[in-house]
Amino acid sequence: MIEPKPAMQAQPSDGNGQGAGPNSSGPGKAPGKAARKRRFGGTAAQIRSALKFYKVMAYLTGTMLLLLCAELVVRYGFGQYLFAGGTNAETGQPFGLGFAAAEPLGVTGGVNLSVTVLIIHGWMYVVYLMSDFRLWSLMRWPFAKLILLALGGVVPFLSFIVEKKFHADVEAELAANPQAPQRY
Repeated sequence: MIEPKPAMQAQPSDGNGQGAGPNSSGPGKAPGKAARKRRFGGTAAQIRSALKFYKVMAYLTGTMLLLLCAELVVRYGFGQYLFAGGTNAETGQPFGLGFAAAEPLGVTGGVNLSVTVLIIHGWMYVVYLMSDFRLWSLMRWPFAKLILLALGGVVPFLSFIVEKKFHADVEAELAANPQAPQRY
């Protein structure tokens, strides 16, 4: 027959007659609060590498999002696309770089840089989400932080604010828990 184990194991004494268990009050701890040991999902080098990748992607994605917002204002506010090269549809003259009418199409045969900005930002956001997930999983944060990280790529200027906050958070957690990332 299997003997049931008690829910609480006896804890060794800390010298003053109190146990060192989860309900003891140590220096700087409230009575009855258990000190939870912080663990990360990787080493400090892996976390710092993920943080650097996240930082680069946050700045690139934020910059592309600002370009995208400017492009949308020009497109829907003024009815213009940004083109490079091609031929002016009205005059037949070569077209260098600049804005042209969206409807009817003002340039033929050129590269529509407005659409290019849309595509580049879309793929950059996918890579940004991967960097978010990598950092989030290595830090073992709650799911709400992943959502906040992801919003950084769709709300203008938020990626810069979120990056600064989470960069400081990661560095502070690594400094406060020097033994937590050493798992290998």
